[in-house]
Amino acid sequence: MQRSSMISEIKNYFLTGNIIAKLIFINLSIFIIANLVNLFFFLMAKSPEGFNTIHWLGISSNPEIIISKPWTVVTYMFTHLSFFHILFNMIVFYVGGRLYCQFIGEKSLLGTYFIGGLAGGLLFILSYNYFPVFEELAPSSVAIGASASVMAVFIAVSTYTPNYQLPLILLGRIRLKYIAIFFVIIDLISIDKGNSGGHIAHLGGALWGFLYVLILKSGYDSGTFLNRFFDWIKSLFKRKPKMKATFYAEKPLTDEEYNKQRAQTQKKIDGILDKISKYGYDSLSKEEKELLFKFGK
Repeated sequence: MQRSSMISEIKNYFLTGNIIAKLIFINLSIFIIANLVNLFFFLMAKSPEGFNTIHWLGISSNPEIIISKPWTVVTYMFTHLSFFHILFNMIVFYVGGRLYCQFIGEKSLLGTYFIGGLAGGLLFILSYNYFPVFEELAPSSVAIGASASVMAVFIAVSTYTPNYQLPLILLGRIRLKYIAIFFVIIDLISIDKGNSGGHIAHLGGALWGFLYVLILKSGYDSGTFLNRFFDWIKSLFKRKPKMKATFYAEKPLTDEEYNKQRAQTQKKIDGILDKISKYGYDSLSKEEKELLFKFGK
């Protein structure tokens, strides 16, 4: 009875939680399962050549292996084996994800996570097959981890609202743009220090997060097609109502009208955020606070 209750709680948390909770849940689940599988093979004294978690879930720098294991372009961005690896990634994702949902919107977070992961994986593959220094490693190197996806989310919100101040333990309030620049510089100078593929993938994710917001601020949401795809996937699992209902709705906006309206709203939000950074939250009018709250939701 207790076991059934625990499973129900986990299922309910996954179904009712926001997108941040769901993505963290998936990462933690794969982390636990992958480590349990590795433990089983260790205890049974089995050779890792028969089944290697990293090579079955991680993305290879060898295009031929990717063709034979196409699922790895997605599974790699959810796979961790080190406790501190997943701990750091999930903390940064939780903080960056909440700010992303507040300022940019929850609906596009999943798309940014996925495309950021794909961008990181692509840059990893291209770098290992182009730069001579990786020539011997290219046929067998594998990358795992959500770092590229996490960087895409964090860099995106840092680009969107660079002057927002994030309170950090011991350091005080630091503007997002400085934290983002710090992350990027650390990855750049660490490429020749070890885990080159990982740092390159981070930069790929960061690049997408930056470009996504630049395009978004111009009035076009480049992640729309992926958001629609995810909406279609979710609709397949929704129960269809037994009774038919007839209702009348307002005429939907065209893509051009929607993008124009969104760009105007974003311009207002940018002005509000600049006002907060200069004079504090209390300087906002009632209407500005309501608009900020509404946009954050």
